[in-house]
Formats: sequence, C-alpha cells, structure tokens
Amino acid sequence: MPDSTTTRPSLVHLATIGAIVGLAAASVSAQPADAPAIPAPADAEPLEPITITIPGTAIELTLVPLPAGSLTYAEMDHLDRPIEADIEAFYIAMTEITWDLYDVFVFALDQPDPTTPDDADVVARPSKPYLPPDRGFGHAGYPTLSMTHHAAEQFCVWLSNKTGLAFRLPTENEWEYACRAGADTPYCFGDDQRELADHAWYVDSADWTTHPVASLQPNAFGLYDTHGNAAEWINGRDGTPLVAGGSYLDEANAVTATSRERQTRDWQASDPQIPRSRWWLADATHVGFRVVCDGPIKPDDE
Repeated sequence: MPDSTTTRPSLVHLATIGAIVGLAAASVSAQPADAPAIPAPADAEPLEPITITIPGTAIELTLVPLPAGSLTYAEMDHLDRPIEADIEAFYIAMTEITWDLYDVFVFALDQPDPTTPDDADVVARPSKPYLPPDRGFGHAGYPTLSMTHHAAEQFCVWLSNKTGLAFRLPTENEWEYACRAGADTPYCFGDDQRELADHAWYVDSADWTTHPVASLQPNAFGLYDTHGNAAEWINGRDGTPLVAGGSYLDEANAVTATSRERQTRDWQASDPQIPRSRWWLADATHVGFRVVCDGPIKPDDE
C-alpha cells in the first residue's frame, strides 16, 4: 500500500441539531443526506459483555449486548418532521477492530497453510499490503486502518464463516444509538469539551497518531473510542457507506455522535494501481471500523 503524504481531506461534519427538542438549530453541511439525530434514552441497562475466541486463533473479540431502544432524527429536507426509528437489541464490538484480528484475515493466519487458505473459494481476502498499513502508529492493540468499505464488509463475511455467527457493519442508526448510550448531547458524556480528552483521541490530544483501543473512558454502554481514534465505517440511512465519529485528526466539534464523512477521491490519490485497490485506501489513515452481531451469542465456556 502506498505511503500517505497527502493532507487530510476536508471533513463533512454534521453539527448537532437541537431543534427537535426545542433547542436552537445548528448549521449543517450538505452531506450526508440525513440530519443529525437525537436518541431516546435507553430503557434498560446493557447486559454483561461476551468474549468469543476466533476459531483457529488465540485472538478474542468482546461484544457488548445493547438493549432495544429508539432513535429520533430528522432528514435534512424536513427538519420539522422528526422520525423515530426503533432499534432492536444487538451486539456490538466493545472496541474498534484491532490489527491483532485484522491481520488474521489479511494474512490467513487462521489457516494451516496461509499461502493456500482452505476457505479461498468462499471467502475473499485482501491483497497483501506492500507498505505497513499501520503507518508506524502502532500495531498490537491499535485500531486497524485504511481499509475500504468493501474490505470491512468482507471481513464481516469471513468472521461470520469462522464463528458461525452473523457479523456485519453497523447501520447509521445502530452506530449512533451505541455511541450516544442514551445521551442527547454531542458527546456520550455531555457537551463540555473540556472532558473530551478523557473519552476521545482527537487532534488536541492524540499527537497525530492513533492509540491503543480502550485506553480512555468508555461510554455508558461500556463501548470505547466511539468518539475519535479511528473513524468507523457504517452503512448510512440512504444505503451508502459513511464513516462516523471522527478520528485522531479531527477537531473537537468533528468527533461528535453526529459526525459523518463520505469517501472522496483524496482517500485514494496516491494509489498507483489501475484500477484502484478494492481493499486499501492509500490516503485514509484515519478510517477503521467495528462490527455488529445479530446474535444470539453464548460465551466460549458454553
């Protein structure tokens, strides 16, 4: 994968809109097509996290069961018509996917002979990166970076096949519901930016690099890094890919529960391949993801 020397593309950030609950409306940019949402508080406490071991490896993945609830949002063209979306209970990864697990997918480390994976006929795996995709930020315990939306989806296919569970990327409503954890403020903990460094790696605290997952305080659902660190791939309400939550490169007002970004050509500007890689984003060192599982799930010891 080419080394990234280009600057960070401009953020398509959606500021929180409070008009739905009687507050003054904030300004929003032209993308994405939906306005920010304000959630209904969760009616139940989350269940205990469940940790599974990926078959063929010693790598563990911890999932947090979230209770059913609702999310109220407005479309940009109809800000005066709030829409309430029901959120069914689901499991979501406690942290962003780390290199520890993504390396297994990329390099077929779960197979006896990684050069000829046994699942090659049913699972597509990424092309091998020809430069370190972690950009020297850190590897073990750090969020994986620079994969395309397609790669993140194929990871979910692979993980589903490995575990027998149903993994996928979060929908926009699910991701925001999980990020907010019942809060109706820009951040999961409130609206005081002075507290942001306790919860998020962003431009004022991150020193221009990602950091190990779960090294700051979690939200009320027990999820880490929903604000900042790596921006996370989701499936938008209009069906198109977005990244949510902002990253280590973003200002405080761009790592909120309603921060969104669409892929631009700048994310692949230095990729020398023709056609461009379907798996790696040469110039999107800020993009990662976490996964959702539809369950049910039992702990390993059951």
